[in-house]
Amino acid sequence: MAIPPDYAERVYAGVLGKIIGVYLGRPFEGWSYEALTRRFGEINYYVHDQLGAPLIVTDDDISGTFTFLRALPDYGNTLTLTPPQIGQTWLNYLIEKKTVLWWGGMGNSTEHTAFLRLKHGIKAPESGSIATNGKVVAEQIGAQIFIDGWGMVSPGDPEQAADLARRAASVSHDGEAIYGAQVVAALEAQAFVESDFNRLLDTAVALIPKDSILFRMIADIRAWHAAEKDWHKTRAQIAAHYGYDKYGGNCHMIPNHALIIHALLHGEGDFQKSLMIVNTCGWDTDCNSGNVGCILGIRNGLSALSEGPDWRGPVADRLYLPTVDGGRCVTDAVSEALTIVNIGRALQGAAPIAPKEGARFHFTFPGSVQGFHAPEGLLPQGTLTFSNASGQGRLDLQFTHVGPGVPVYAATATFPSPEALKMGGYGILASPTLSPGQTVRATLSAERTALSEPTACGLFLRAYDAEDKLRLVAGPEVALQPGARHSLQWRIPDMEGYPIAEIGVRLRSDRFAQGTVSLESLTWDGAPDVTLGRTPGGSMWRRAWVEGIDRAEAHGGPLENFRLIQDEGTGLLLTGCREWSDYQVSVSLTPHLAESAGLCARVQGMKRYYALRLCRDGRARLTKALDGDKTLAEADLPLVFGRTYALALEVAGNRIRGSVDGALLFDVADSDRPLIEGGIALLCEEGRTAAGPVRIHGLKG
Repeated sequence: MAIPPDYAERVYAGVLGKIIGVYLGRPFEGWSYEALTRRFGEINYYVHDQLGAPLIVTDDDISGTFTFLRALPDYGNTLTLTPPQIGQTWLNYLIEKKTVLWWGGMGNSTEHTAFLRLKHGIKAPESGSIATNGKVVAEQIGAQIFIDGWGMVSPGDPEQAADLARRAASVSHDGEAIYGAQVVAALEAQAFVESDFNRLLDTAVALIPKDSILFRMIADIRAWHAAEKDWHKTRAQIAAHYGYDKYGGNCHMIPNHALIIHALLHGEGDFQKSLMIVNTCGWDTDCNSGNVGCILGIRNGLSALSEGPDWRGPVADRLYLPTVDGGRCVTDAVSEALTIVNIGRALQGAAPIAPKEGARFHFTFPGSVQGFHAPEGLLPQGTLTFSNASGQGRLDLQFTHVGPGVPVYAATATFPSPEALKMGGYGILASPTLSPGQTVRATLSAERTALSEPTACGLFLRAYDAEDKLRLVAGPEVALQPGARHSLQWRIPDMEGYPIAEIGVRLRSDRFAQGTVSLESLTWDGAPDVTLGRTPGGSMWRRAWVEGIDRAEAHGGPLENFRLIQDEGTGLLLTGCREWSDYQVSVSLTPHLAESAGLCARVQGMKRYYALRLCRDGRARLTKALDGDKTLAEADLPLVFGRTYALALEVAGNRIRGSVDGALLFDVADSDRPLIEGGIALLCEEGRTAAGPVRIHGLKG
């Protein structure tokens, strides 16, 4: 199939539909139809505030969807991708009992069971098979809740979507669960080119076995819908014939898939009505609502999300992806949509798209705000609203009552807020997306009639301090005249090791003013220039490290800012961003009892990195983790427990240089699938290791 001309925008609508559906259904996940109708009547809009819950939450439906799809770019965006490679992606991005999944234990949580199989060497698809885990465990709902991305990378190609869905779902599921995943993915792929629900369903069910329960159930629901237009009565039929009492486990595929088909048919293509039906029906509401929202986002496009209540405003594109890759935890619907779009384009041999020369915040999609908001706690404030309705691909900052001592601020998160870090449930693991030493660039403009007075426009950030509070740091500014356009550039200064929480624009005026300033783009690049771990107070600096290790403690001594403890295997304490490329990282390391201890660069997860390791067998090794561990070079170096070693690891292009105590031990060019970007980590294998401050800086020339 040719790539649809509106492919990117429809993927963005699908991503928005997914996260809106999840956020809508999450507060009452697991409630019954009876309980929901008693409390709310019908679920017509967000009810999180009535239940004392936040709207923007971490959720396995969102995290798994956008994380497991990374198998495609990690393995070259090829249709030869295999289930074992997708399984390896699970092992790479997940931290056991900490990220993405419900870690309910062997035989209780399907995904945890599959992870343990993978961890112990059972590869996919055996890791999720009925033969390995039994029919009940293998046929739970998880196969379809993570599947939307595989449909969205296959526009107009339901066969490809179903095939990819089978491979992805087989990591953790089997049987009817795989069929459900295939139907959802096929519906999403075909929804790019077809809107009629009967034809969509005909296409999807043709891809699963005719003797399956799922095939028969979908036929029954279609017949019930044709005979009876009251959705409450069809829901009762589903409960009677395919309800939770008919299937074992905690959250079976069959009942919940039935509600997805039910809502699509009775909702008649209307986004709000369909979400109302699928959520009011109860059961696994966030999962079902997320799948329905994604399907209808693709089918209907962005315009459908603007009908009825304001679905997009409260969400503001925001989502969290807490994985080993901490620098991608704080993200937005635009960024994730473009990732999907470029995977889909790569699968068809098309070049990637990079709006505004690859700017991080570009506002290309209508209505997108990419997390920009008026931050709390910055007083005094004028009045500020946000709009992206001009069709010009810019964020319009509309302000009033700005004057002497009354500025306004517009910011977007680069690290979770204090409130977000207190979130229960799946929790947050994150690293800042912006670091000292990097260069921020922003372009602002104003129409000729947009300002009543010249307005000073400047950059600012807020970073945590020793009391875990946010402090404001002002950047450069320019006096913006009506009809003018300016670019600002700011090399981020040292933050004393504390994470930067947000970046944005400040508007002020010497006389009271009103008007509109347009933020056309904001981005940053370059390597960080930062020392981490020396910070004397607060806890947020520590929260900027992702614990892929059994235990990590913060200590105050100059040689033990970090204490790393790993009981079995190799543990990593990670920070940084995937887009870091050429830099040097150094640390003072004191192994106390360990099989090996070291320093990692170009870290892309628990199973993808370069490491300089001091090993108990008296050898220093430069290793590469990528589908297994490989020694690139080694040298004699006796390991003395309790002694402090100065380690430095430098990465430039495909060249890796490792030094110990100032002596260059290794200088290697990696020509076999080199890792060209990634963050850093401290490594401890089976034992205890102390580490001093970590220094990271870019390479000159």
